[in-house]
Amino acid sequence: MFKTRGGTEPRGIEVKMDDIDAMFTDLLGEMDLLTQSLGVDTVPPESPSSTNKEVNFSIGFTDLNASLNELEDNDLDALMADLVADISETEEQFSKSKSGHQELHPDPKSFPPPPLLQDHSSSTPAAVTAPHIPAPVPKAPTPQPPPPPQPSKPLLPEEIEAQAKADKIKLALEKLKEAKVKKLVIKVLMNDGSSKTLMVDERQTVRDVLDNLFEKTHCDCGVDWTLYETNPELQIERGFEDHENLVEPLSAWTRDSENQILFLERIDKYAVFKNPQNFYLWKKDKKSLKDMKDKDKDLLLEENFCGSSIIVPDLEGPLYLKEDGKRSWKQRYFLLRASGIYYVPKGKSKTSRDLACFVQFDNVNVYYGKDYKQKYKAPTEFCFVLKHPQIQKESQYIKYLCCDDAWTMTLWVTGIRIAKYGVTLYNNYKEAVKKAALSSLWSNRTTASNTSTPSTPPTAKTAPQPNGHAAQPRPAPPGPTHRHRLL
Repeated sequence: MFKTRGGTEPRGIEVKMDDIDAMFTDLLGEMDLLTQSLGVDTVPPESPSSTNKEVNFSIGFTDLNASLNELEDNDLDALMADLVADISETEEQFSKSKSGHQELHPDPKSFPPPPLLQDHSSSTPAAVTAPHIPAPVPKAPTPQPPPPPQPSKPLLPEEIEAQAKADKIKLALEKLKEAKVKKLVIKVLMNDGSSKTLMVDERQTVRDVLDNLFEKTHCDCGVDWTLYETNPELQIERGFEDHENLVEPLSAWTRDSENQILFLERIDKYAVFKNPQNFYLWKKDKKSLKDMKDKDKDLLLEENFCGSSIIVPDLEGPLYLKEDGKRSWKQRYFLLRASGIYYVPKGKSKTSRDLACFVQFDNVNVYYGKDYKQKYKAPTEFCFVLKHPQIQKESQYIKYLCCDDAWTMTLWVTGIRIAKYGVTLYNNYKEAVKKAALSSLWSNRTTASNTSTPSTPPTAKTAPQPNGHAAQPRPAPPGPTHRHRLL
């Protein structure tokens, strides 16, 4: 603020500042009215900064020390090797940058001393003063040597081994916090109630972790095996997609979370690629769908997944929507499109111009809801949920939908996955089939070498049968079919 020499403000400037304040206030009011008229929905608040949140290095354990103790010796050694390599590379880069910085900024001690200044306040010529010699510093008393250590009792071999592992764990705890690549130690639960402890880093995909588990469990490497996430607080679950980086969604779990990671078979994981007619032609006669030849299935996959754009199943019908903050459900007519789910407002038609957007798939994942009939008084038990992966507790930004039967729920969840991931989902399936075929081929060759009998390897199109899971319900009654393209 400007002031006159007498300390008062110029009147002209004061008037101008008042005018600017008034104009700014009017502008804010107009912006509020414009926002309200557009009907812009509020967005969920941003998650707190990672700097304010304690870093979690283990999933499924009380603390990191316990998780490292569960690691097998070879896995712990591999973790130490990775951490040491990371730290060494970081230190090498730091030393290079430091040496470059020193070349740009030479050490001041290398410069010659400046010339001595003369005292111009005196009329006598300036004389060169002798350097100041500091007084000698008295020597500190020499410390006495420590007493010799007491002879320790010799350790048993198992005690030596335990001590060596404890030392490794202590070093790993220190280096994990310095590593430039984020690493997690996770516990994965098996079908038989046992568990496996793995170390994963942020570069590994779910496919990489599955391959690691195949090696540790010696299972059949079938395409239906998946890593499955459960959230007991929200009573939801979903299968991680093979292309996902596992560390990213796990990092959203809170430290006190009771979430779990399961390793199990799910026949719905890639059912759409084994029998695409059930999802793309679900309105047709179910007998004709059952008798479809493999050649026709391949053509259907090529038509919907190998073109210039992905075609999502034409899916529409009534679903029950849970009202915000209530345990009541209202039926609406929903339609699946490439960009999201839309619904028909009351009194409107199903034409595109009348549809209202319910949710878009960019920032949400789809989950199965469990026991919602009891928890939220849902009309049926066949519910699915749409939410942002960062949301781990009850929130107004979670969308709950309920279907009449299990097959309708499977259709919607699979259709949403196709719309969200597109051709990536199909590539995941082809990669899983390829690895399953190679594993089966290797297994057959090993068996043949042991029994001296020839064996015929399966083709890449052959997928292992699911293990111990109920069959999915049959498709819905016949009807016309339409498709929508994913642009």
